[in-house]
Amino acid sequence: MKACLASYPAVTMLHGGPNTQLRMTAKHLSEFDVTVGMFDPWRYGIEREFDLFHLFAANIGTFHLARELHVRNVPLVVSPIMFSSHSAQFIRRGLSATRLLQRAGRGIWSDYSIMADICSWASAVLPNTRAEANLVTRGLGSDGSRVTVVPNGVEERFADATPDLFREKYGVDQFILHVGHIGYERKNVLNLIRVLGTIDHPSVIIGRSLQTPYAEACLAEARKHKQILVIDGLDHESDLLASAYAASKVFVLPSQFETPGIAALEAGLGGAEIVITQEGGTREYFGSFAEYVDPRSNESIRQGILTALGKSPTGVLRDHILAEFTWRQVARKTAGAYRSVLEQGRDR
Repeated sequence: MKACLASYPAVTMLHGGPNTQLRMTAKHLSEFDVTVGMFDPWRYGIEREFDLFHLFAANIGTFHLARELHVRNVPLVVSPIMFSSHSAQFIRRGLSATRLLQRAGRGIWSDYSIMADICSWASAVLPNTRAEANLVTRGLGSDGSRVTVVPNGVEERFADATPDLFREKYGVDQFILHVGHIGYERKNVLNLIRVLGTIDHPSVIIGRSLQTPYAEACLAEARKHKQILVIDGLDHESDLLASAYAASKVFVLPSQFETPGIAALEAGLGGAEIVITQEGGTREYFGSFAEYVDPRSNESIRQGILTALGKSPTGVLRDHILAEFTWRQVARKTAGAYRSVLEQGRDR
């Protein structure tokens, strides 16, 4: 079986979760008899070289590729990587409004209509959580028989990291840690920094700073607090990043929502206590092994961090993640979805 993996053009520039999800899934699919290629927009006839295409993210960046694959009757699998703080009912109403406007004239799109179209063209839709699956089926109107939950994963190497490298370079240990881009309001970094400023404990924020007013506000706030160290990004493959997870006491991800935040899985595997948003599918991954916070409440975030700081390490979360959420397990489920798509195609 040959599968072509693709995403939006800027996916490698952003260094975010979709990039990690695509690359790590591709790395392990070969263990399940899947030959993987990456989409090359400059290669003519590429759609004839593969048995199916797998798009990571259903958005405007993948829309035209998805549409052309649909028109050419190429089997398509989509990991939508979508979530919203809005309910499925709100999404359904927004989508209905867009469809009404589209009947009145061409050129009217919305995020929801783009997601709905891409998912409707797919033979299989692979959301990361049951919560996301609910939005895909009840909000976007996708056929539930084509929807299969395939979780995000984590590299097992994070379980083997030691704190020494990070401790020696930066001179801090057992700190509060956040890893992620600085500049997207969804990540809620500004409120996190404000909370960290009220806690007398070393804190580290690792993330590339974007050129946005929000990022500038985050950095200005961080400079007010001597206990907060900001590190301008580390490559995902860096041993220093893995060491940072191992050296930390608490990892905090108080985003507006997450599905579920690959960095939190990595930190949990590294041995950190997890404080994470209650919004999205986070409970499906971390169960009773994390502190859940309301991203709209700085006091909730603060209390979650303080509770986690008071915990003694048990290793239970690490064992849970290794048992359920490695990239090899993700690739196995993904390969199974591919086979189902091709078998259904042959049966028609």
